[in-house]
Amino acid sequence: MTARGNLFIVSAPSGAGKSSLISALLQDNPANMQVSVSHTTRAPRPGEINGHHYHFVDQAQFKDLIAEEAFFEWAEVFGNFYGTSRTVIEQTLANGIDVFLDIDWQGAQQVKRLMPEAVGIFILPPSKTELEHRLTGRGQDSAEIIAGRMAQAVSEMSHYNEYEFVIVNDNFNTALTDLHAIIRSQRLTNASQSHAHNDMLADLLAD
Repeated sequence: MTARGNLFIVSAPSGAGKSSLISALLQDNPANMQVSVSHTTRAPRPGEINGHHYHFVDQAQFKDLIAEEAFFEWAEVFGNFYGTSRTVIEQTLANGIDVFLDIDWQGAQQVKRLMPEAVGIFILPPSKTELEHRLTGRGQDSAEIIAGRMAQAVSEMSHYNEYEFVIVNDNFNTALTDLHAIIRSQRLTNASQSHAHNDMLADLLAD
């Protein structure tokens, strides 16, 4: 019997390395893990594929999905809507696939209310200095934007204690090993093992 997949919420301030860690994790385990694909009302960017990067819908469709309570969580960001499909995630978990939600602490709170068993993982940088260095090193943003991201990061990091696990991404390989350990530990819980090995346990415990 296939064990039900686990739902992981991964949050971090911009520059902490969250996306890189998730990407590396999925490269190591492509068959039984996936990142949730969100719905959005924003227009696709060059190279983005519908159903792979996002499910692109218009605002009327999105609002219909809200009314149907189809989302685990949703938010409006700069005039565009983003949401996580409840149905798709439930089906994926039922197939024994772990799902990762790359969302902020506000979205995490919404998901936790609907699925308290979801496992929260917060990624922290080793210091503010290092975080600013990483943001600056991207070469994508002005000093003003980076200052804004740093201020936002402090606010976001204040919610780290709402998560079950915390990883400090000082050394990338060490942080990736820590992430692997968390995923592995959830597959070895009593509930997961009991479900996966139901027949074996029945045989072991038979008189």
